[in-house]
Amino acid sequence: MKPVPAVFCLSVFLIGMKSTPAVDPESVKGYPDGVKVVTYQSSGDQSEQPALFWKPESDKPVPLLVGLHTWSSHYKQDGGEAVYAKWCQKVGWAFIHPNFRGPNRTPEAMGADLAVADIVSAVDFAKANAKIDADRIYAIGVSGGGHASLLMAGRAPEIWAGVSAWCGISDIAAWHAECDGNEKFSRYAKDIENALGGRPESGTDRAKSATRRSPVTWLSAAKNVPLDINHGVHDGRTGSVPFTHSLHAWNAVVDESNQVADSVIAKFYKTQSPPEPANPDSFYGEKRQPVFRKTAGNTRLTIFEGGHEIIHEPALNWLAAQRKGRPAVWEVEKFADLETGEAEKESGK
Repeated sequence: MKPVPAVFCLSVFLIGMKSTPAVDPESVKGYPDGVKVVTYQSSGDQSEQPALFWKPESDKPVPLLVGLHTWSSHYKQDGGEAVYAKWCQKVGWAFIHPNFRGPNRTPEAMGADLAVADIVSAVDFAKANAKIDADRIYAIGVSGGGHASLLMAGRAPEIWAGVSAWCGISDIAAWHAECDGNEKFSRYAKDIENALGGRPESGTDRAKSATRRSPVTWLSAAKNVPLDINHGVHDGRTGSVPFTHSLHAWNAVVDESNQVADSVIAKFYKTQSPPEPANPDSFYGEKRQPVFRKTAGNTRLTIFEGGHEIIHEPALNWLAAQRKGRPAVWEVEKFADLETGEAEKESGK
């Protein structure tokens, strides 16, 4: 699977930016106190878009964590996503959780240009309403949020000090084919068809749209972004996204000499036996150790013993070590602990 070269200028999205104050004084269900609903104007179409937002009281610039919701959810999704907010409150980071057009079943969502603009504009809103350290802006997500994280690493590489992507969809047309006719996961194929206006058959405008919405199209631009790609080895069987998506995402970023051959990827998925062993990593815990790992430059790929999930402890501690414009840091010391059990919470599709 080769990345498709494409050129796109996000600067057009920055025209007409404005921000509005918080509109919901009440706490948000599932989130810690202080996390509020805000609205901001998207640079994509000047529409008002919602997000969850929290900022610490600080005289100095603080890091910003951009949490990206899963495939079928929206900006108020809690569960594993609320862990992001808890982390930020604990360590003194700002947090924003944009809607980026909600569930991935409409033309405006699912990695469309408008969804990309919404995420860029959410970052600009946070910068306008809090003292943000521009060298420490991070993105994180799992499943559909993993798709969005990978996509943003390629679409807006100039923003990020680090991107942590978990179980993300890297190729929309490929995932449609994998879900189509699958009794457990056919609803995701229908979501893709609803977003595209039909099936992404080769040679159609729908196929072109699927390509534009796919991270593999853009990830060649992410070579300078510290990017940590993670996937559970059982996903695609116990979960909806085969871990092959993360291997193809890796291939789209790294030089040819570091790529994993398609035949090796296919055998790895079929047998679940890695082509080479991985060294232990204490951050992943006893039950979710890496089974396969590759690192090249600013990019790392980890296939771990697990399914369709995010492990918050390695994700957030790794992000804390990254700085924009510097080489990725792979030997990470613990920045902060998570409460018992939070590191093992799974997020929805």
